[in-house]
Amino acid sequence: MYRVLDILSAEEVAQCREIAATAQFVEGKVSNPHNQAKQNEQLHEHGAYQKSAAIVHKALIESEEFHEFAFPVQIAPPLLTRYRPGMHYGAHADAAYLPLPGGTVRSDLSCTIFLNDPKDYDGGALHIRLGDASIRFKLDPGQAIVYPSDTLHEVEEVTRGERLVAVTFIQSRVADPFRRHMLFELNEVAALEGGKMSQENFSRLQLIQANLLRHWGEQP
Repeated sequence: MYRVLDILSAEEVAQCREIAATAQFVEGKVSNPHNQAKQNEQLHEHGAYQKSAAIVHKALIESEEFHEFAFPVQIAPPLLTRYRPGMHYGAHADAAYLPLPGGTVRSDLSCTIFLNDPKDYDGGALHIRLGDASIRFKLDPGQAIVYPSDTLHEVEEVTRGERLVAVTFIQSRVADPFRRHMLFELNEVAALEGGKMSQENFSRLQLIQANLLRHWGEQP
């Protein structure tokens, strides 16, 4: 119930890196002073935050695969965060609701967009615990991992170099992860195999897709 997506172009990655190189970062605990697990830095300069968030948000909105997987209703403004040697983010759960100036976002899905080459730093893997499984991600620049926010996860300690990412949270039209995954799989099958069906059966499949989304979806 997670997905690796190609989100940012090389040009968009370069723009985000340029913003990060010249903007002010502050200790990550500024947004949650009581979180003892959090040891990183986050973008603090308002203008730079708006600019970088707009780049990443636009890329997410324009990604068809992101829409097909996440069924997004709201996306929190993506925030640039960085980790230098010795920094990490211990095992934690993301907050269920995020109060934002434009309204509250329920975090159904979490998303990390990687902005620098994994060869540029040691450590720093995103470690997600899915039941008894442990999965680690260090992706190429521009790639994103989208995963359920109700999982325990951590960023392992960076021991060399710098890890630069953008993080955001998504409220999905389909809150239940099992239902969301089933809809995604059904839509994938329809896209891949629909052309091989008779028109009557394909129309029946499309009716099932629409009715399940109509029944399970929370918002238009």
